[in-house]
Amino acid sequence: MTHPLAALETDLGALRTEWVGAAPAFDAGVEAGAERGLDDVVAMSDAGLVRVLEVAGELRRQIDALLAALAAEVDQRSDAVFGADGLAKQHGQRNAIQLVASSVGASARQAAMLVRVGVATRPRASFVGESLPPRRPAVAGALASGAIGLEAADAICTMLDRVAPRTSAARAEAYDGELAAFAASVPYSLLQRAVTHAEARLDPDGVEPRDEALHEQRSLTITEEASGMVRLHGRFDVVTAAPIRAAVEQLVTDVLQRRRQATPGDGTDGGGPVIDDRRSISQLQADALADLARHALGCAEMPTVSKTTVIVRMQADALESALAFERPGAATDGSVEAQALMRGQVGPTASGRLGSIDGFDRTMSAATLRRMAADAEIIPVVLGGRSEPLDVGRAKRLFTRAQRIALAERDGGCASCGRNIGYVDAHHIRWWERDTGPTDLDNGALLCTHCHHQVHRDGWRIIARRHEIRFVPPPHVDPEQRPRLGGRARFELRDAA
Repeated sequence: MTHPLAALETDLGALRTEWVGAAPAFDAGVEAGAERGLDDVVAMSDAGLVRVLEVAGELRRQIDALLAALAAEVDQRSDAVFGADGLAKQHGQRNAIQLVASSVGASARQAAMLVRVGVATRPRASFVGESLPPRRPAVAGALASGAIGLEAADAICTMLDRVAPRTSAARAEAYDGELAAFAASVPYSLLQRAVTHAEARLDPDGVEPRDEALHEQRSLTITEEASGMVRLHGRFDVVTAAPIRAAVEQLVTDVLQRRRQATPGDGTDGGGPVIDDRRSISQLQADALADLARHALGCAEMPTVSKTTVIVRMQADALESALAFERPGAATDGSVEAQALMRGQVGPTASGRLGSIDGFDRTMSAATLRRMAADAEIIPVVLGGRSEPLDVGRAKRLFTRAQRIALAERDGGCASCGRNIGYVDAHHIRWWERDTGPTDLDNGALLCTHCHHQVHRDGWRIIARRHEIRFVPPPHVDPEQRPRLGGRARFELRDAA
């Protein structure tokens, strides 16, 4: 194993090299091999600046790995069994976390993370002195090599510790390796989604109690500030938040669509507002919430139609099984593994007792989702049901509602970056006008605005099928143009054990 100081020296040397190499070629005032000061960062080339940032990030991950190892040792020497002779007490601190925080200038939260990760990834010893591997060996290896950062390691280890009492050691070890490898290749936001799905698979029986605990923590406070502004602070579980978010986003989306359709002032009626709407997204959301409240107060009675559309992703028989618990004399074991209807080659999903709500990463229990059926339009993923056509060819330019549901099942949000499904649009892969592309699932992809522009600007190709979507990079990104998996399959990991 590489000595941690040797790894730091290697990364520091690489940083020095990239720092000097980032200097512009025309800067004659810099001698070859000379180190530049922080004041000269502004003189770096664009490519050089990004490369220095990447290498500095590698150095930071190595330092975090070293700090975690040191924090774990501090924690062991500060154990309560040592009493006043514990290391933390000797230095006037109450516990190891406080000693670590004061020593490295970190917050208590950051220090606790260092201790947790250090304890989970340090080598162990048996009662007879035999060397044992770390509790999370795959995370330990990835952390020590600098492949993953401290936050990623903590997310994986914390989740595996939570479910350890209710899953087998073999399954936990399998997910340790799978998640560690996954974390090394994706942004932290996608890792969080993968960890959420992995926890639901490892501990399906724990999902409903967690749903109930979160529901009990919901709150809303309304406070008038001295300035005259009124502050609303709310914390909601997913079930409570889903209709609020769906209604607000629907109103905001309507405004944004009208903006895009409006023709700039050319003397003609473009269908847009006479006066430009310059509200920010935050202001639009605030106004949408007020509009909803005014509508409710102005209604003589609450409507009996569905309050909003909430897309629930689970099998219809799983939802039916959950509903059956409410019927006298009904019985079901609820243990049948559910296979998502459009997931043929992606691999098994969570148990049939689980599901999710579009726009939220959290996996929910079927029993929790059942409660929404009384006052929201629940659309289980029985795609193409009610004889709704999923392929309409050139009959319509815009993707239908049923098609968007099908695309959302495959893509899970932006098929490229994973951005939340509330901020994406369905786009034609082969353009409607230029390529006469059909409005079909194999020619559709959910993309955020940024990724949509980047795909066209840089020349990425998209290969879409009913069950998966892949992105083919241009030659300047990957000379071999190896397709990269996109969509929901990236963070819904296979159940490896």
